[in-house]
Amino acid sequence: MARLTSPDKKYPSIKPLEVVVESNLELTTRDGVILRSDVYHPTDDQAYPSLVCRTPYNKQLPRYIETATDLAKRGYCVVVQDFRGRYASDGDYHWMWRERSETHDTEDGYDTIEWAATLEWSDGRVGTWGHSNASWAIWMMLDSQPPSLSSTLASGISQNILDINFGIFETGRRLEWTHMMAADMRRRAELTDGAITPAQASKRWNEVERGKYIWWLPLGDIPGGTFSELNDQLQTYHRNQNKEYQHFGDIHPKVRTPVYQITGWWDRLIGTVDNFHGITKNGPDKLRNKHRLIIGPWGHDATQYQGKIGPVDYGSDATTTYADLIARWYDFDLKGIENGFADEAPVQMWVLGEDKWRGENEWPLARTHYKKVYLHSQGSANTIWGDGSLSWELPQASESRLDEYDYDPRDPVMSLMRGDSQAAPVDQSPHDHRQDILVYDFPVVDSNLELVGPVSLNLWAQTDGFDTDWTAKLAVVYEDGLAVNLTYGIMRARYRDGYDNPKLLKLNEPFEYTIKLNPIGCLLKPGQKLRLYVSSSDFPNFDRNHNNGQDYWSDSDLRVAHQQVFHSVDRPSHILLPVIPN
Repeated sequence: MARLTSPDKKYPSIKPLEVVVESNLELTTRDGVILRSDVYHPTDDQAYPSLVCRTPYNKQLPRYIETATDLAKRGYCVVVQDFRGRYASDGDYHWMWRERSETHDTEDGYDTIEWAATLEWSDGRVGTWGHSNASWAIWMMLDSQPPSLSSTLASGISQNILDINFGIFETGRRLEWTHMMAADMRRRAELTDGAITPAQASKRWNEVERGKYIWWLPLGDIPGGTFSELNDQLQTYHRNQNKEYQHFGDIHPKVRTPVYQITGWWDRLIGTVDNFHGITKNGPDKLRNKHRLIIGPWGHDATQYQGKIGPVDYGSDATTTYADLIARWYDFDLKGIENGFADEAPVQMWVLGEDKWRGENEWPLARTHYKKVYLHSQGSANTIWGDGSLSWELPQASESRLDEYDYDPRDPVMSLMRGDSQAAPVDQSPHDHRQDILVYDFPVVDSNLELVGPVSLNLWAQTDGFDTDWTAKLAVVYEDGLAVNLTYGIMRARYRDGYDNPKLLKLNEPFEYTIKLNPIGCLLKPGQKLRLYVSSSDFPNFDRNHNNGQDYWSDSDLRVAHQQVFHSVDRPSHILLPVIPN
């Protein structure tokens, strides 16, 4: 397997070019709406490949200015455009949680790519860049197959929306995001009842509004002015939480360029790997060995990818910038520079614990052995001091006692996450004492155990609620006792037969739930162990289940649910782990 020395390795060493910025250049779309872009390009008289980023977040944010300037210095014509209805661009804004035909992003993306190819500083070849929502716009554009698109880079976006939110409203992140996005809507409408810049909105949210609105009941009755002109779209989203608005799997066969994708083990949109798997399996044959994927020890970041994240420092080889990753790809794929890319395996990943870059030929890894690890206890798995354990062995007849706890939505398990409501590796000890968390520990390993790939939990459980949630979290416990989360998943019980087939529960009826977790990539070393947490809330990462079967956005009644988890011979709860042979 080819190995990547460091993702920010630069080839060759060149003197940065001088750069000039053309502000608010206008593109008139096919339906007459004017979109405005800032174009960064070298000051010489040469033509360069164009790199396009379309964003709803304001093209004048420092992260866009810094990345675009850096790329232009390396010999690119860089376009940063405001979405339709955002900041400098005209038209009406429709966010991503609606039908494709309602957003215009497929058509606007096509028109922008073709426009960028004709710029006087462009050599006619066009690539893309952009993170999260901007990357979503890239995939929407790929559906239209613009002829001038020569190569693609996308980061931090999953194949499906429901792979991100599991069909559950992400209370903390989504309310903060909508409040922030509403600032520009308020500015455009010349309203004076709130923040008109993202910075003002974020400051107000975190200092004033957050502690009030994440607990508001019902969520659909939060005063509309809080979210200004976006309130109607938010209310529609509440009512369609289990609807799949995007499924990029439909687009994979239409992709006509190599695609480089970037994500991290704590990137909340780790479904990026599903896009890579999809285009390599279902895209055009001639491109399947040209797509690339990199997975670092990173979160959902947009500019700096740091080796130091949370309580763990993975070192300088894990540290890079977005501009470095973008330039290295296009230096290789558009400029033909021999920078080492051609010799590397298509998947480059940082396996946590091994702590160095490693190349693989596919995702998931072909040599993976999927092995069941069974939950065990004598009925007292509550807290880290309980008797819950994990083992390769099936439960015995003597393990018939259920693990039990009460889930009270008035006192949910609080999410351990970054201040901006994004996932990150976090010390799990603040929840050690909670009786409503079941804890199952794998024995301390005496030899290396590598786990890389998709993870799922088959949980036999019952509840006296008409609906409830089941949460799962995997953590690595280090030699000193520090427990750091690796991945998580959640299932709303009403979606046990599919998001498109919601059904309320029969009280106290056992059911085997299959809970999908985000993929993992870690190496457990001697002295370390794996820990599984099972509970019924992860708030405000996800909205509290009220346990009564009513719609969360219109219901104010909170009901305590008594939860029971099986781990018996006939109902063997287990987690399916992706074990990589030594």
